[in-house]
Amino acid sequence: MKILIIRNDKLGDFILSLPSYKLLKTAIPDSEVHALVPDYTSELAKTSPYIDKAIIDPTSDSTLAQQYQLLKTLRNEKYDAIITLYSTTRIGLLAFASGTKYRLAPATKIAQIFYNQRLTQRRSKSLKPEYEYNLDLIKKYLSDTGVTSSRPPQVPYLHFNNVDVKRIKENFYEKYKINQNNKLIFVHPGTGGSATNLSLQQYAALIETLGLSKALSFVITAGPGELEKANELSQLIKNIPHIVYHSTEGIVHFSKLIQGCDLFISASTGPLHIAGALNRATAAFYQRRRSATPLRWQTLNSEEKRLAFTPPDGEHESDLSSVDVHIAAKAIINKFLA
Repeated sequence: MKILIIRNDKLGDFILSLPSYKLLKTAIPDSEVHALVPDYTSELAKTSPYIDKAIIDPTSDSTLAQQYQLLKTLRNEKYDAIITLYSTTRIGLLAFASGTKYRLAPATKIAQIFYNQRLTQRRSKSLKPEYEYNLDLIKKYLSDTGVTSSRPPQVPYLHFNNVDVKRIKENFYEKYKINQNNKLIFVHPGTGGSATNLSLQQYAALIETLGLSKALSFVITAGPGELEKANELSQLIKNIPHIVYHSTEGIVHFSKLIQGCDLFISASTGPLHIAGALNRATAAFYQRRRSATPLRWQTLNSEEKRLAFTPPDGEHESDLSSVDVHIAAKAIINKFLA
């Protein structure tokens, strides 16, 4: 049985599809499970024990020749099923043209016409986490094929060799002269343009309040295009010992560093969801807007390892400037740092 699962949008969206791969591979161990992903998430896809092959999507910005090459790949693979966790018209058309007999996607938007199996979900109502909507599609496929699924997949959904992570962490401590007895706190002020965030002044106030706790080492992290923002935050917290880490060695190396941290703080970003998938402690800042709530974009870590903050009642649902970071800091200290 060869199955293609498609979740080819942003990094965080892909991370929230990892339980789907795990459920499918656990329920049908002898299946060959492929993932259609953009190039920048393919590194992570290739590390998953539940993904046998990553197929690169050239994305909608590519040429017609590149799209045709992708179609040829899909046809040549001769999939038994294509499960699209979130479809677009382009992807729906490619799935249809691939000749795959079983094609499943949410019954939303015009893209659904390209699928012969559909599941009504109403994701816009945000009644449960995004990863559960993804899982529902896998459960439908398993039901349709007469497979009794095993128990729901458990954390972590992403994990790297502990010896490798320990070595990378020790090198990190040595390079940046960090006290190895300190807890490692990652703060990621960037968003990759996909999420509303706290202001740098709020992050500075949060770090300064947390910094009153002893034995903490702060790492301001930056991905591609985010270094300037990280440096600006660094200038605001001159009295708090910290370093700026610019991730230039690839998403897998950054993920291994995240596995070694004690707490990850950010808005609803791809790196935050990596931390969740690794079952690290997270403190996240969300809007209250229905499509962007902490419930809809809940991280994958276990409940005792996550905190979420939103604008208070009475304030605009998207206005993160109204979040009291001193209250947030107190909650973070009580839950993770006491």
